[in-house]
Amino acid sequence: MENNAQLIAQCEARAKEWLAPAFDEETRKEVQAMLDNPDKTDLIDAFYRDLEFGTGGLRGIMGAGTNRMNKYIVGMATQGFANYILKAFPGKQCSVVVGHDCRNNGRMFAESVADIFSANGIKVYLFESLRPTPEISFAIRHLGCQAGVNVTASHNPREYNGYKAYWDDGAQVLAPHDIGIIDEVNKVKIGDVKFEGNKDLIIPIGGEMDWDYIQAVKEAMVDQEVILRQKDLNIVYSPMHGTGRVIIPMALRSWGFQNIHVVPEQMVIDGNFPTVVSPNPENAEAMTLGMKLGTKLNADLVIASDPDADRLAIVCRNSKGEWEILNGNQTCMMFCWYIIANKKKLGQLKGNEFLVKTIVTTEVIAEIARKNGVEYNDCYTGFKWIANEIRVNEGKKKYIGGGEESFGFLPFDKVRDKDSPASICLICEIAAWARDNGMTLYDLLMNIYKEYGFSREFTINVVRPGKTGADEIKQMMTDFRANPPKDLGGSTICLAKDFQSLEAKKADGTVEKIDMPATSNVLQWFCTDGTKVSVRPSGTEPKIKFYLEVKDPSFKGAADYERCLKAADEKIEAIKKSLNL
Repeated sequence: MENNAQLIAQCEARAKEWLAPAFDEETRKEVQAMLDNPDKTDLIDAFYRDLEFGTGGLRGIMGAGTNRMNKYIVGMATQGFANYILKAFPGKQCSVVVGHDCRNNGRMFAESVADIFSANGIKVYLFESLRPTPEISFAIRHLGCQAGVNVTASHNPREYNGYKAYWDDGAQVLAPHDIGIIDEVNKVKIGDVKFEGNKDLIIPIGGEMDWDYIQAVKEAMVDQEVILRQKDLNIVYSPMHGTGRVIIPMALRSWGFQNIHVVPEQMVIDGNFPTVVSPNPENAEAMTLGMKLGTKLNADLVIASDPDADRLAIVCRNSKGEWEILNGNQTCMMFCWYIIANKKKLGQLKGNEFLVKTIVTTEVIAEIARKNGVEYNDCYTGFKWIANEIRVNEGKKKYIGGGEESFGFLPFDKVRDKDSPASICLICEIAAWARDNGMTLYDLLMNIYKEYGFSREFTINVVRPGKTGADEIKQMMTDFRANPPKDLGGSTICLAKDFQSLEAKKADGTVEKIDMPATSNVLQWFCTDGTKVSVRPSGTEPKIKFYLEVKDPSFKGAADYERCLKAADEKIEAIKKSLNL
């Protein structure tokens, strides 16, 4: 009780600083209301900490407070970022790209960011309106900029917004820059922020960059001939009220597809996302309208991008002709198989190519790469780590694709973040290839399982909001390290990896060092039967994630799929009990 009273007192003291004239009247009223409310829950959540740069920059609920997304927190972050850029590139006329998606306050935040950069003497290329995240990444490289900012909270619920910080390679910032930016941001007080922009240094960009980006996306194409033969592939697409609405249909047409339909209700730009509970393509509910239109039009596949168009979702027809939503591991697996198989067939592989997957993504991809003699690299969760693998191998090896289980893939190297326009075009090419060979995407998936092994993946999100939630998540990781599970649903653990200590411990007690570019708060357990469980707190959301993967060697073909799924789901339930979930 005493600790709670102390926390309330600390939050009240911080909140009262936001009643100063430096903050606008609307903000002061919102803060005063929290101070006056006998229930201090909102006050604590808004002021118990500073919203920090995590794995994806800033991300939080919009509103007044130090732990909220508002123009003051965005302002201090931008001032600190500007200070760091100017120190990192002394004597240079620096430039940045600034963009935003469809979220509420997105344009206001983006213009504020542009003003602050320009007030610090940094040239700003500001997109004229909402644009996809991958196009912002592309523009940074294309224009030779030193950095960039995209105002987006990706697929989070409507009350969120965020701020992704990019470096000169078009990727989200990594060490040492992330630490350096945080240090500079932490030094900034509200009075240090230069809010008054220099309009002479703000240059609007739009259509010309769209054209250059769409031309670059065509580099992800493997086989144009198959597209031309199947140009009438019946495609339904939804942008989920977001940034893919113009770019993705345009990109599909540039590849040669001619039978494209859009979900009209979801073509409306709206940060409240009125047609979905959450604009996340990982949620089946978000695909309902697309499938409804797909049924009406007898479409071959239904595709969606999330609001900032970095992630994609794919729905295809199964062997019964019913809609089947592919998960992120399945789509990533299919991309990797197709790129390798068809580049090999067309003589496009020279022997120096490599793929990348994150450590929590299915091990079937590793098997595909190994069996085909193609190098693959494992990296941490978050596309900045895939981008890092591209960067360190640039000029030495050829990147041909990389992805993660959370519906993100990048099939070419002109962008350094997840890219749904390029990935959507490529999955349509894969569907065209499948149809050209008398198959559906579902048939192709079954064939991949048959050749490389069946795998079932399942992600559990344990959400714990607020300070108490953050403490609980921290304690869960501490407990797992102190008392790791002995088995997982009856499967014997043969290897345990701790990426915080970078140690891998085998069943016989021997310990080996893990070769990774940095430490990360992730635990992994591997079993003798191929079961894999990974645990990590999210860097951008108030939750801890459990990634489960189970195998079934009895899979011999499509007729076994339902049986293997059922057995895998029973195994997953047993694993959940082992972990007390």
